[in-house]
Amino acid sequence: MGVLMNSLPLLSILTLLPLVGAALLSFIPPEKIKFVRRFALATALLTLGLTGWLWCHYDPADWRMQFAERAVWVPSLGIEFHLGVDALGLLMVLLAAIIIPFAMLASWKITENPKLYFGLLLLLETGLFGTFTAINFFHWFIFWELSLIPAFFLIKLWGGPNRTRAAMQFFIYTLVGSVTMLLAFLAILSATGICDFVQLADLARDGELQSILFAKLGGGLFKTREILGTVLFLGVFLGFAVKVPLLPFHTWLPDAYAEAPTGTSMVLTGVMSKMGVYGFLRILLRIFPDQTRAALTPLLWLAVATIVFSAFAAFAQKDLKRMVAYASINHLGYCLLGIFAVAQVTGTSVNGPLEKTAVLNGVMLQMFNHGLTAAALFYFVGILEQRSGRRSIDDFGGLRKTAPILCGLMGITLFASLGLPGLNGFIGEFLIFKGVFPLATAAAAVSTIGLMVTAIFILTLIQRVFHGPLPGGTSSANSGAVDLTRTERFTVIPIITLMFVLGIYPQIVIALTNPTAVQMVQKLAQ
Repeated sequence: MGVLMNSLPLLSILTLLPLVGAALLSFIPPEKIKFVRRFALATALLTLGLTGWLWCHYDPADWRMQFAERAVWVPSLGIEFHLGVDALGLLMVLLAAIIIPFAMLASWKITENPKLYFGLLLLLETGLFGTFTAINFFHWFIFWELSLIPAFFLIKLWGGPNRTRAAMQFFIYTLVGSVTMLLAFLAILSATGICDFVQLADLARDGELQSILFAKLGGGLFKTREILGTVLFLGVFLGFAVKVPLLPFHTWLPDAYAEAPTGTSMVLTGVMSKMGVYGFLRILLRIFPDQTRAALTPLLWLAVATIVFSAFAAFAQKDLKRMVAYASINHLGYCLLGIFAVAQVTGTSVNGPLEKTAVLNGVMLQMFNHGLTAAALFYFVGILEQRSGRRSIDDFGGLRKTAPILCGLMGITLFASLGLPGLNGFIGEFLIFKGVFPLATAAAAVSTIGLMVTAIFILTLIQRVFHGPLPGGTSSANSGAVDLTRTERFTVIPIITLMFVLGIYPQIVIALTNPTAVQMVQKLAQ
């Protein structure tokens, strides 16, 4: 049985399974709404089970790509069908496999064309899996763009009153970023004949990539290797910066998250935002290490601005969805701060590699933990909106008396987002700051302002929504509020459990990520 499983193209099966499920949904009569929901959820749970099998059979001691699949596709262009996962890729695949069924359960009561809605979620899952497992750029870019299409229609067709504007903003921003990235990689392909991320990273580490690029593409506007490398770097950088997003490329996100239906917002913040961070780690940092170091100072301060200004923006919001959206930008800013700090040269510093390893472990853990907490927060805000038809912080008060279980579980999620020790949000941020402080002290110090402002607006939210009186002096703000149903409790309790497990014993993930982090640091130092 083990030999058979090892001979199967497991990553291809995992990637195509949601796509097949979406195709089969189209044959189900539209009036069978319950069967549509159950079939879509069963497909998502099947992919989660397969991902769990991959997790159990992944060898943490081997930092190389595992479960690899490789076949010639277009040999004249250097294009291969090449799949594989290391700890970073596997962790993101697991995150997507967890969030998609969670989002489906949050969308269970959608009655407007549920067959198309759940089919688009499954198609989006295929795009996410392909992005996190593909190693060849051509193959990877197909899935990168594939994820954009269902996300656009999920916002456009099921979103709020301003959904058309939000969907168009989302589409245009991400498309522009994708175009610049595509042009940069087409230039690299024309010069090197290579699309494989691992091979390009090896060439970059040995210093050969810039020489090859300049020999083929130099001249005219590109008078030096540095100018050419910087232009290509900026093209790829923009594609990932928009996806995260990094300030000032973030303006599409609050509208998209606020107008999207609850389940879609959960996927956007829980998984799709990680595509950009993943790209910075997998592609930009490894293929353009010299250019990243050359732009280190502005990159660090862009990350600081992302952390601090998004925290203040969240504090200024009245709309709970927009507050959580800006908080999501804030938390992903910590990941970018860590990635950019790792890029710098530490010279002969003995502790440099240890600090960088701590940072990378923290970044990968933060990516996973933020996906859980942010998706759960959007789930709870969606429940509040569904119950009351409102979502302004001024519309609630005294909710703890009428919905204590909802407030208790949402409070746990808010404290996890705050970074309370014992919950999953703490250890990732701790490892990032532990490593960044000796590497980029000034940037780390200013970033702590974001931590303090985050604490203020989260505690303000808890006080006003759970305990404060309604406007007008009513002592019980939500006398008609309904607490979580049994189904809603069973939906969110697995995520809450993970928050405690990862907060108390983060070694479950760190044992997986540490060998990959060590190897990344070693390669960056060469």
